[in-house]
Amino acid sequence: MASLKTLKQQFLEYTEIEKGRSLNTVRNYDRYLARFLSFLKKDDPGAITDASVRDFRLWLNRQSTGNNRATGETLKKKTQNYYLIALRAFLKYLTRQGVKTMPPERIELAKVGERQVEFMTNEELHRLLEAPDSDDLKSLRDKAILSMLFSTGLRVSELCSLPREIDLSTDEVSIRGKGDKVRVVFLSEEAKSAVKKYLAKRDDMDDALFVKISAEKKHGGQSLPLTTRSIERIVKHYATKAGIISKCITPHTIRHSFATDLLSNGADLRSVQALLGHANIGTTQIYTHVTDKHLRNVHRQFHNRKK
Repeated sequence: MASLKTLKQQFLEYTEIEKGRSLNTVRNYDRYLARFLSFLKKDDPGAITDASVRDFRLWLNRQSTGNNRATGETLKKKTQNYYLIALRAFLKYLTRQGVKTMPPERIELAKVGERQVEFMTNEELHRLLEAPDSDDLKSLRDKAILSMLFSTGLRVSELCSLPREIDLSTDEVSIRGKGDKVRVVFLSEEAKSAVKKYLAKRDDMDDALFVKISAEKKHGGQSLPLTTRSIERIVKHYATKAGIISKCITPHTIRHSFATDLLSNGADLRSVQALLGHANIGTTQIYTHVTDKHLRNVHRQFHNRKK
């Protein structure tokens, strides 16, 4: 019988090739499973049992990492579930291969609290979008980034993957997003204008739409595509400049604001789901909090009316 280490490698290759998962997903699965196998300290699939998984969950629940060490806070339930999801997928693969091990359906995810969505008010959003206020290349690039994020609702990884040869003669852009799924997003006139001004000032030959410039470069004069971390820092910088300090503003906050803006202006949930690229409408439903005020007004206006 193959060792767990060998089976893990076969599973990762299967996940990438047959299942068509992204390299980022495969890397995460590799990291989560490596930690589990290190904890297990055995190389036999039969060693994965209810007891060993329970012990691993207890161990995970008591771990503190990074900045949490000072406060004694442990791993969030959501983070713990990432490990369990990877392990469950691995067990499903082993079962299909006829390997005797723990049934995958025995793994239950930890219950997590209702997800809270952080979004900006219209006034905060306006201040953020206007924060890059110079005509130098960096400011033009950053204004284009912020405008694109709010106009399209893109994930930051999707924004990073955009090519320089984007067609600005149309309002539509095709995006290959999470799960390698293609969807169409739409550019506002403001976003198109910002991107055009930025591109007109560029003099490099890089294929990426958003690249590092001048002092940001670390490899001579070579242009380099911006990373997700770089864009996160850019957004944080302009949020601070715009005086938005009571909220943690990230590219995903702008995505939240994109969704809540659509819903508060009457868009239906299915359309918002398609624009965000959510596979499950349940994910999109976290944004329905914006309709609470409207529903409250409807209730007051129409419920128990006296004739």
